[in-house]
Amino acid sequence: MKLYSAYRAPNPRRVLMFLAEKNITSLEVIQVDLGKDEHRSASFMAKSPLAKVPALELDDGRVLTETRAICTWLEGRHPQPNLMGRDADERAFIEMADRRVELYLMAGLAQWIRHCHPGLAPLEKPQFPDFGRSQGEKVVEVARWLDRTLQMQPWVAGERMTIADITAFCALEFARGLMKFVPGELGMNALQAWRDRLNERPSAKAL
Repeated sequence: MKLYSAYRAPNPRRVLMFLAEKNITSLEVIQVDLGKDEHRSASFMAKSPLAKVPALELDDGRVLTETRAICTWLEGRHPQPNLMGRDADERAFIEMADRRVELYLMAGLAQWIRHCHPGLAPLEKPQFPDFGRSQGEKVVEVARWLDRTLQMQPWVAGERMTIADITAFCALEFARGLMKFVPGELGMNALQAWRDRLNERPSAKAL
């Protein structure tokens, strides 16, 4: 199997962290250079028609795109350690937490970065800086919600680490690198402590 990834991009990093947490080392990882528009090449779009990474090419030639779908496939074939829920109840609550983080934290941060950072101009044509700044303001409130959540429980979805923590960590690290977003500097001490604790895990080094 082949995993098409992109260095430091947040969604490919989610899959790489997921693989590392599960100690899955059998995939061939192929880097797609977004800066050189390799994701828009005819050969890559034959695999991922919307020109998105990551993409997982299975041994039978089928291709899975979308991070959550890739992780669901991997979880089904490598169920331990469990990261997506052991039964229907736990799966539902973990998915709720993961989707909240993906839709309201990661997506907002991505819009802020894509429309405000000059280095992303080649990927976001045209940029709308006012829109990006408005998304940045909104996402700070989402981060405050997450900070309050982590004041009451050790992990994003509850009492143990799950895929929701991977999604949140990759979102915050993307913003930390490109927009210098540091929760602790805004008084979000629980969120900062959670980030620092997760950063000590070996999977956090998977880029």
